[in-house]
Amino acid sequence: MPKFKLRSTSDQSLNEKNTFWSELIGSPEVFSLESRIFHSISICLIILMGVYIPYNLYAGLYIGSLSALIFGSFFFYQYYYSRFYGRPHSNTLFGLIGILILGINYFTNSGIHGSTDLIWPAYLLLVFAISPYNQHIRWLIVYLLCFLILHVVEFYYPSLVKHPFSLGQGQFIDRITAFPIPVVAIYIIIKFIRRSYDKERKATEEKTLAIQTLMSVISHDIRTPLTNIQGYLELLSENDINVTERPALEKALLKSTNNTVEMLSNLLHWSKSQMEGPNVHLVEVNLLKALTSTLEMEKMHALEKDISLHYGIAEELKVIADVDMLQLVIRNLISNAIKFTPQGGSIAVKAQLMSGECKITVTDNGKGIPKDKQNEIFSIKSSSTFGTNNEKGVGLGLVLCKEFIERQGGRIGFESDFGTGSSFFIFLPVQPGT
Repeated sequence: MPKFKLRSTSDQSLNEKNTFWSELIGSPEVFSLESRIFHSISICLIILMGVYIPYNLYAGLYIGSLSALIFGSFFFYQYYYSRFYGRPHSNTLFGLIGILILGINYFTNSGIHGSTDLIWPAYLLLVFAISPYNQHIRWLIVYLLCFLILHVVEFYYPSLVKHPFSLGQGQFIDRITAFPIPVVAIYIIIKFIRRSYDKERKATEEKTLAIQTLMSVISHDIRTPLTNIQGYLELLSENDINVTERPALEKALLKSTNNTVEMLSNLLHWSKSQMEGPNVHLVEVNLLKALTSTLEMEKMHALEKDISLHYGIAEELKVIADVDMLQLVIRNLISNAIKFTPQGGSIAVKAQLMSGECKITVTDNGKGIPKDKQNEIFSIKSSSTFGTNNEKGVGLGLVLCKEFIERQGGRIGFESDFGTGSSFFIFLPVQPGT
């Protein structure tokens, strides 16, 4: 049975949920961490306010219901204009609205015996999370003073405090229903902080590994073929090579040069992607027109090894893609197929629509991939291997393919039987209704 490598249904479902949530809060490339935390908090609080408004009305807490409505409307307004119009949320307004709403709620909901004191520290934590560091001390002092003033006023003028709930059951219900607000707020902030830390740590580890790989490539995989080229050129210039030996040396020199150029191309693309990060220009493109030049060029490379390359792509087929990235991916997949397919072999490139996506398949009847290497072929840890004619790469081709396809909102997988060939396929989005 062929080895099938593609994300599972659960992974795809999780990815769809993550994509949906990312759409709601905004991408890291566009919005700062503070803005994304604010968007997350706003969404959760809007939902909570949607529950508290009818609950307070039912419980006879009309002022509490009105406060929840104002609170929810404020967050919706701030979230909408920040997320969809790029207008920065107001830290000052956020902090002052909190003091106003919590102050009103304090006097209308049993004062020190109510649930407002539970919410104060959580709301201050929200203010810290969405504010610049240089504002934290200021907000800490303001909230401590306001908190102290409210309690002092209640102490000297207890008649200002309303008690809508009776002690016992009423107070119990009040505390239980108020508890989710600080809990949800703390959960969101801690989750974002930890996720941000984990992402930075992972990025640092990947960059360290990238530097190590780059140094290894420069010191060995690039240096070796260049040394060979130098040796061939010295032999050609310093010795009188006869007519029968010269073609073989020139052919070896050309092969070594081509391999080095391919390695350098992948190395430069990969290095650029690591330094610059995501930079994708997605457009709707005609797949055949976008790939014809790449396919014809690879067809010529295949003929040099006496390999036939055929492709079948419908003229009307369109995909959503970054043209440069897509061409590089297809070029790498075909180059890999040529590398591991013996002379006289064949390679086929096909494309078809499947469930609102376009599946592009590159199939060969070459060596196939050993089972012990299949789990890491898309990893930077994957070691390069020699082709059927001892072609050498740097092991970055498939890493680039995976990275560039995922940046375009697609996915990549493969099937392979060692000794009989491989099929690599990518899925790209298409325009809805296609």
